[in-house]
Amino acid sequence: MDGDDQLAEDLREGAKGFSQRHSRRLSDKILIAFHHACDQADYEVAEQLLHTLEMMLTRRPVNPDSNRRRNMESLVAAHERLWHLRHPH
Repeated sequence: MDGDDQLAEDLREGAKGFSQRHSRRLSDKILIAFHHACDQADYEVAEQLLHTLEMMLTRRPVNPDSNRRRNMESLVAAHERLWHLRHPH
């Protein structure tokens, strides 16, 4: 493989990695970060991430989202998880 072929291959691989990294919605990434913060027992960060997620999901959507109900269920479940972690008894 010459230099041009290698460059083309590297660009294809880079584009594939880029699309995989950006295939999730921002709200999904925030929810993942929330769960990671909970797993690390960093409840203050988890709470802030939850507030950010709540703001994103409750503001008036630009595009109607068919997943709104599922998103809200995930938000409620996240609130419940944080509450149970902070109140174990």
